[in-house]
Amino acid sequence: MFRIPPFFPSLSVLLCRRLDAVGANTLVFDRRREAFLHREAMRTITVQATGNNDVWFHFGSQSEGTTTPGLRSDTDTLISMNEFNIMLQWSDWKRGMFNLLMVKDESTPAQHYLLQRVRSDEPLPETRVVEPYDVIDSQGRVFYSNLSIIRVGAQEFGAEHLRRGPSNSSHEDFDYVLAMPCTSLPAEILAWFDAMRPGYWPPPEVFEIARQCPCFLVADGDRGSPTEDIEWRITPNLIERHLMFSLNNVQKKCLIILKMLKKQELTPHLHEGCKFTSFHCKTALFFTLERTPSDVWREQGLMECIVRCLHTIREFLIQGECPHYIVENVDLFDKKLCRECQVKLEKQIRVMIQDNMHVLFNLQIDDLGERLMQLHSHVERFPDQSASVCGKLAFDMSKHYVLEFTNICKHVCDNRDTGYYQGAIDLINVLTFQQANGTFTRYESNSAQFLITNLLSSLASVASSYCIQTGQSVSRDVWQLFSETLDTDVASSRLKLASMLYCQGDLHRSAFVLNDVQQRLDNSVTFVCGCRKLRNEQPSEAFCEYALRHGNTETLIRKMAFCVRFMREEMYCAPAILWFEMNRGVGDDVVHRHTSEQDWMDWAEVDARPFMLYLQYLTFGGLCDRQRQLQALQGLCEICTNHVTLGKMFHPETVVNLLGHCLEMEGHMERALLLYNASRNCMPRNNAANLHIHRLTGLQ
Repeated sequence: MFRIPPFFPSLSVLLCRRLDAVGANTLVFDRRREAFLHREAMRTITVQATGNNDVWFHFGSQSEGTTTPGLRSDTDTLISMNEFNIMLQWSDWKRGMFNLLMVKDESTPAQHYLLQRVRSDEPLPETRVVEPYDVIDSQGRVFYSNLSIIRVGAQEFGAEHLRRGPSNSSHEDFDYVLAMPCTSLPAEILAWFDAMRPGYWPPPEVFEIARQCPCFLVADGDRGSPTEDIEWRITPNLIERHLMFSLNNVQKKCLIILKMLKKQELTPHLHEGCKFTSFHCKTALFFTLERTPSDVWREQGLMECIVRCLHTIREFLIQGECPHYIVENVDLFDKKLCRECQVKLEKQIRVMIQDNMHVLFNLQIDDLGERLMQLHSHVERFPDQSASVCGKLAFDMSKHYVLEFTNICKHVCDNRDTGYYQGAIDLINVLTFQQANGTFTRYESNSAQFLITNLLSSLASVASSYCIQTGQSVSRDVWQLFSETLDTDVASSRLKLASMLYCQGDLHRSAFVLNDVQQRLDNSVTFVCGCRKLRNEQPSEAFCEYALRHGNTETLIRKMAFCVRFMREEMYCAPAILWFEMNRGVGDDVVHRHTSEQDWMDWAEVDARPFMLYLQYLTFGGLCDRQRQLQALQGLCEICTNHVTLGKMFHPETVVNLLGHCLEMEGHMERALLLYNASRNCMPRNNAANLHIHRLTGLQ
């Protein structure tokens, strides 16, 4: 096919080592996949627990592992809306479902179908317009318009959402695609499975599992088609993801290099409106895999594999067509890459190959070019990024877990029929039943266990609150529940236990728990919140090193500290000052809350470390240990007077309010009032400081 330069094998090994150092290695590949599969499982469980039947999937570079920090890949999410029954034939009809029949004729663009409305009470075509966007053709058939899903996307992701093809986004780093799952595989997909495959890839076992994957329809008509608004495109994302999951490390590294070359060397040559995408690179890899012996895909052969893929791309550019790997009769260059740009890219790639890929030494992404020119891999200027990548993956996964638990709590709290206690028990029973029955995947089971443990922890607090309120002793069962659910994270459940002990008057045991928490909150612990985000949330170096060694789930339990939350059902387990946080809305404050704040602003939320210090101040004061009480007060003062430290708090106004209350108890009323005013100046609305100011100044 082409001459292999004699230095390619040694350069291949060097390139593999440098890619290992930027986070493209076996461990990070596995951690990345694990993190994103856990995230999609957690989201699916949460939305289904709240009465929705959607299933969430993360596709693309992030879940496949074919990215690095320098590539800055976005996160692609497909939301499978399972309330639709997409019929390939009339026998697929289901009573009571939103039935849509896939139809097409010779004029329908490749990879597209029209969706005919079918009645839900009997298997007959719908004859009336149901929604304003519906279209009736000359035969009286009613077609479901893709504009309906576009409208849903706008409602789901906000008025300022971005729309790119079938995807919606409220941020440039996140793409969400609303999709409908097909009941069975359409002819275009079956043709790929049924075709003779004389090539080297994919292996039979991968092929057979891929056959079980469903495909989806997305709201993306063929641009310029007369029926564009009622066309739906087939997308075999799950099949493609399974193919990607089967790749070895060299194959993944090959794709990463193709993406780097695409981003730095090819994209700048394109006209405005033209796109050469990562999906084009992935497609070229698939075709190259099919016709390349497996023994070539080894570390010494990485350079040869890269050049083989570039030759495949050149073939596509020369012939002016990039075929879809799975769906027949589809040109991936169509309406994306004009002929002039195709010619320019072909020339650019030809020059790269003729120059024996010297272009790799110019790659600025992840400093890969300079890394290649290093004589020794231990040069400090380019440290190994594996730990920082693993730390960020564990941090982001934990953040999503906490956010989903917040959504669950809000849903259960809003269920007035059962109340929180019974609603939480019902949900725990459902999740436990699904775990035991094998309904869940491994990732869903792990995610469900996180929810169950956190729900049980909150139930222990709710039950204790009721006991304290009614003057009863906390039962042995509740104590057992507390002890079994302390490991939701490193601090929050323990701090709620310490708070309950304080409110019950058991100061010695409260002090014991607080001492334990203080020892756990070392410099390797990273803090995370389910309510608010910080602008630059970056885990510490020590946290990243721990995540590298121990994995995402272990890191979540041992090195993440969630904010401490008290719902109103738990109020008697919280110090009385936090009751004000549960009633922070003064006047018309409530109408000024952001949508994301509706879920938690009627609860008390406080950062773990300052709450620990506040509890220490109360507890050691009650124990007449003035020295340790003042140490706790000093620690709280240091947080509030250091703008950098306070800026790292998720709930800074609450932290300042806690310090203000400490100063009240010290008898410094004027200083306390200054702090409450400072808190209000930073957050004028929905801030309990307003209540404290009224309280101190005697206003009603």
